[in-house]
Amino acid sequence: MRVFKFGGASLKDATRVKNVISIIEENQKEPMVIVVSAIGDTTNRLEKIVERFYRHQRETAAQLLYSLQQKNTEIAKALIADEQHPLFHDLKQLYSEMAWQLGEKAYKPFDFYYDQLLSRGELISSLIINACLQQDQIKSHWLDVRSILRTDHTYRDAKINWEASQKQMNEKVKPLLKKKPLIITQGFIASTPGGHTSTLGREGSDFSAALFANMLDAKDLTIWKDVEGLKNADPRLFNDTKDISQINFNEVIEMAYYGSNVIHPKTIKPLQNKDIPLYVKSFLNTKHPGTAIRKEKGIQKLPPIIVLKKKQVLIKITTKDFSFISEENLSMLYNILIGIKIKINLMQTGAINCFFCINQRADKIEELIKALHAHFKITYNEGLEILTVRHYKEGMVKKFTEGRQILLEQRAPKTVQIVMR
Repeated sequence: MRVFKFGGASLKDATRVKNVISIIEENQKEPMVIVVSAIGDTTNRLEKIVERFYRHQRETAAQLLYSLQQKNTEIAKALIADEQHPLFHDLKQLYSEMAWQLGEKAYKPFDFYYDQLLSRGELISSLIINACLQQDQIKSHWLDVRSILRTDHTYRDAKINWEASQKQMNEKVKPLLKKKPLIITQGFIASTPGGHTSTLGREGSDFSAALFANMLDAKDLTIWKDVEGLKNADPRLFNDTKDISQINFNEVIEMAYYGSNVIHPKTIKPLQNKDIPLYVKSFLNTKHPGTAIRKEKGIQKLPPIIVLKKKQVLIKITTKDFSFISEENLSMLYNILIGIKIKINLMQTGAINCFFCINQRADKIEELIKALHAHFKITYNEGLEILTVRHYKEGMVKKFTEGRQILLEQRAPKTVQIVMR
């Protein structure tokens, strides 16, 4: 069996949804699981709605929800000819549930409401895809992924309970694929032990697809994007980029770790563990071979791989008594970062100073500074960038940093990282 994953860009309007349906129908030669993200900018819109709700701006949140409902309903009507189709009842029900939730008083943490509301985006898109397939006389089955994937209670970045999820996959999905070999389900979302909706982090739909591929022992996973596979750099930021037709799992993990947005950082490991190939292909040009990601054997030599991570903050901490930055101090720092759920993108320690770079998020930084201030002296710089070049050549690094102020630099045999303004 195979797993296909379609992102929001592939579903942003009726024309693109029809294209996705064509891709599914053309490839339906064996059992398949189709994992979908929310339509277009639905997730971004839902984020604004939950933010307004949590700020007690209920009227604004309700207006934004109505606008989103109108947009997605128009897409559905352009695809489904029968206005009495059960799809429209299901969509109305989902929006009614969201409206009801927006009418509640917020008494739980923000992340809880975030997951409950944002999860509806994937439910909506999967219902529309399933209705379109059935309209074309394709026997598909809509599956609520929350009945399969189980997590802990860490809302917005939930951790998968592998044992419980595999059990559900064995008992429910494997037998279903024998009866109805085309399943439509959702990425990004799962459920907690208490039955509440949880999410796997932004861009977590790729991870969802990898989980299905791993637990079902899929032949391969194909992620359909608006790019023709992987390149050695983002063509929107760099000229003369090169296509990468083949790359190994470890290299893609490195790219994701350093900030490449093509593949979600958590996606690769479930595939690597079972040697399941990952193909990145374009839904706009299905004839293009795209990129094959698999084990090391037979992989071509790679060009320099360039990743630019913007909106960074470089924080410098110094011990107040000018004692050394010890293991005890570093342990304290990491415990604070873990408690606030902040990831370090780059770190360098000295005798009495420690530098670390994080994503620029005002709410997180304010909380972090307050927590650190009790133990350290703090200075920081905002609006920075981290340039990472793997398989680098010296002239190339100099070219990209010319005229820039370099605040921090780290080098290893294969990789150079520079924090610059």
